[in-house]
Amino acid sequence: KVKGGNIDVHPSEKALIVHYEVEATILGELGDPMLGERKECQKIIRLKSLNANTDIGSLARKVVEECKLIHPSKLGEVEQLLYYLQNRRDASASAGKEKKEKTSKPKDPPPFEGTEIDEVASINDMDEYIELLYEDIPDKVRGSALILQLARNPDNLEELLINETALGALARVLREDWKQSIELATNIIYIFFCFSSFSQFHGIITHYKIGALCMNIIDHELKRHELWQEELAKKKKADILLIYPENQTLKKDYEKTYKKYKGLVVKQEQLLRVAIYLLLNLAEDTRIELKMRNKNIVHMLVKALDRDNFELLILVVTFLKKLSIFMENKNDMVEMDIVEKLVKMVPCEHEDLLNITLRLLLNLSFDTGLRSKMVHVGLLPKLTALLGNENNKKVAICILYHISMDDCFKSMFAYTDCIPQLMKMLFACPDERVDLELISFCINLAANKRNVQLICEGNGLKMLMKRALKFKDPLLMKMIRNISQHDGPTKSQFIEYVGDLAAQVSNDEEEEFVIECLGTLANLTLPELDWELVLKEYKLVPYLKDKLKPAGSAEDDLVLEVVIMIGTVSMDDSCAALLAKSGIIPALIELLNAQQEDDEFVCQIIYVFYQMVFHQATRDVIIKETQAPAYLIDLMHDKNAEIRKVCDNTLDIIAEYDEEWAKKIQTEKFRWHNSQWLEMVESRQMDDSEQYLYGDDPIEPYIHEGDILERPDLYYNADGLIVPDGAVSPDIFGDYQLQNGDLVGQHPFSG
Repeated sequence: KVKGGNIDVHPSEKALIVHYEVEATILGELGDPMLGERKECQKIIRLKSLNANTDIGSLARKVVEECKLIHPSKLGEVEQLLYYLQNRRDASASAGKEKKEKTSKPKDPPPFEGTEIDEVASINDMDEYIELLYEDIPDKVRGSALILQLARNPDNLEELLINETALGALARVLREDWKQSIELATNIIYIFFCFSSFSQFHGIITHYKIGALCMNIIDHELKRHELWQEELAKKKKADILLIYPENQTLKKDYEKTYKKYKGLVVKQEQLLRVAIYLLLNLAEDTRIELKMRNKNIVHMLVKALDRDNFELLILVVTFLKKLSIFMENKNDMVEMDIVEKLVKMVPCEHEDLLNITLRLLLNLSFDTGLRSKMVHVGLLPKLTALLGNENNKKVAICILYHISMDDCFKSMFAYTDCIPQLMKMLFACPDERVDLELISFCINLAANKRNVQLICEGNGLKMLMKRALKFKDPLLMKMIRNISQHDGPTKSQFIEYVGDLAAQVSNDEEEEFVIECLGTLANLTLPELDWELVLKEYKLVPYLKDKLKPAGSAEDDLVLEVVIMIGTVSMDDSCAALLAKSGIIPALIELLNAQQEDDEFVCQIIYVFYQMVFHQATRDVIIKETQAPAYLIDLMHDKNAEIRKVCDNTLDIIAEYDEEWAKKIQTEKFRWHNSQWLEMVESRQMDDSEQYLYGDDPIEPYIHEGDILERPDLYYNADGLIVPDGAVSPDIFGDYQLQNGDLVGQHPFSG
């Protein structure tokens, strides 16, 4: 009995799928059912003539008449499905085209030489094909080729899947006979590859351990290829060394060997391609990928990069790209000198191979050592040349961006035509915001002085400033800020833009943009710049003071830039006085209290004090009206070297102008320098049992009740080492030695 079921459209082809059920029953002698079995089946009706002009009604009637599985009552449903297929055609075609452009997955392998035969396989003759797998090698090749023909049609895969005999026989033959025939191995692996294209069939491949077998085959074939090459090289060497006419036989022998080698390589690459593709499909599961890694898949793939076959190389590089996201795999690639092999493929006439190679290089460029290697093998000019290639421009910029992160390589960009191209791309961007990759790359390059000279050539700076101010782009302004940090002619070009930048510093603008504008202004340490005029004209003093409030709403980044800006303008005598008068110094001390854990803040605030003690007006305010020197004394011994350095320089200036503070600073320096000795003396003074250790008189608490520098009795005198006139007797050094302030010698010390 046959019972009709649902009708669906084919997911990818112009076809209808008719589902039906077959029920077979064995009847007994009396006609009653003894044994029954049901099987669900499907029939595919391909509609090759269906196009935009097809009469759907006529076609639906024809389908129902010719297919006995569809009941006439379903005519309306068939019409609807055909109408859907008719409208889907263009959309699916364009989607397919778009997908083809975007996807980086390699194409399925075509039928290889040896896999195509004249016969047309039928799913009903599977038993015959299985029997062929038990015969000699030529019959096995024929049987596997016929099964492969069926497996290449996805509609047959489920049917083949339930035929355990066939799959078991194929796995056995592959395991036993793969070394005897490369065509046989290729056919059988190709059959399993067809299954591997669908995730739900991966279990059957794992069950028969086809993945592990493929890895053994790949390893063996790569080693065989090395032996062929060695043999060929020996024959070629002999041919070159013996160039006499009587050695024509040797020459012919070499040509014959070379021809045979080329034929073997073609067949071997077919096998490698299908085996690697099968493994790539299985590697969807990271657990299986880890097993492959443990079996040295990375080394095998990197070895395969020496091949010339584009299709095989695309597959190998795609697999390596997938593996490269794990650090262990990346380290294996480093061992195999992968960068040297990949650099040969850039540039490359095969667009797909070039694109996937660049993507692999991008993954590898996250490693500092590999970036260095890329530069040393000459990849920089090659990538720069690709900036004009629309398909690969974005990936090339990303790799170059990674290289530009290392300071030692930034200057190398000045010796390529990279910067003019980037500037052209920057100004050609139609949108408000420039591509993130492009502007990030430019920001890095602007951190190098030689690059900046090239960027500012002609009207470079003017155009950058114009665009940044027009679109209020913080990233573009960050690039300008980097440009402004370099001394020389480029910094002088900023004088005409000081007013434009100062005008942006207000509460109305976006904070990120204001931070970059302030940072750029803070870099302009130009003696010819009248900062007092700028501060007054653009009313910046109230803005700067307002942002210094610790409890304010401003972000730390903005507050830090305000402090740096104050440090820059404080270099000007009149500006420093203006700021001091406005009460900015107490605000800075308050901020110093609030941000004492942040080294950057502390360092910049101390630098402001350093600038202000240079000027008479502000020096008196800092020394006499604030507690700034006391804070500086506390920070003299900070763990941060930069903070200590700025502190010392500032305190030296304060000590020069104020005697009282000079004494305090000197005392603190002495105390710090001799802290261990002083602590020891203090602790002994506090111990009652050892109160008069050094004589009959108690020791005074010297720091609290007197100045340490005015206590000559603490130094050695005539009773000890130093004679009254200050001369030292040579005999002393013969008998006694000093160790850490204690006397050590042969004779007991006596007064």
